[in-house]
Amino acid sequence: MATRPLAVPPPVPDHLVVAATTLAEGIEYVGDLTGSAPRLGGRHVAMGTHNALLRLGERFYLEVIAVDPDGAKPARPRWFDLDHPSLVAALAEGPRLVHWVARSDDIERTARTCPIALGPIHPMARGDYRWRITIPDDGARPGRGLVPTLIQWDVPQHPADALPPTPVTLVQLAGEHPDPAPVRAALAALGLGEVLKVTFATSPRLAAMLRTPRGLVTL
Repeated sequence: MATRPLAVPPPVPDHLVVAATTLAEGIEYVGDLTGSAPRLGGRHVAMGTHNALLRLGERFYLEVIAVDPDGAKPARPRWFDLDHPSLVAALAEGPRLVHWVARSDDIERTARTCPIALGPIHPMARGDYRWRITIPDDGARPGRGLVPTLIQWDVPQHPADALPPTPVTLVQLAGEHPDPAPVRAALAALGLGEVLKVTFATSPRLAAMLRTPRGLVTL
């Protein structure tokens, strides 16, 4: 009698993505809001971006990301919609939370369970870190930022392991979307329906409530 394959373990939140026109702007924004400034991370040569990181808990962090002015422009659209005119215009008004990333132990199988296309899986590297990540060919954020990008770390160390502990923690994620049903279905298929609740609104929005020494704040 054939043995049925084990179900894919559901992914877990890995990091939040705050985009900014410049990395310095994003670091200042998060630092002013939370009282804890993200630390410089490194460059993503393949995407022409660089980042800074703030630990939010065990293997969970906040990433500030921006186009690297000293990096080469990639031949393809950058990830997280960073080249999309609407997001470029929005970031000109200030940094903002634009997306989130969920960690999988089997990214290929997990990606196949999602009814919203997450894009091809790309191998990536930054310093000693190696990972695979889903990136649509047009660089778009799945579900307008509400359906997570998937990541699988291919080295034992995780970026949050090297970051100093902070008093900043995630309390809740929430989302709004003009057509929430497909987004809810995608989150449910990934096993993340309870992690992010999505309600109706005229414009898509991802929000994260954080507990900080300055009280509860919202990205």
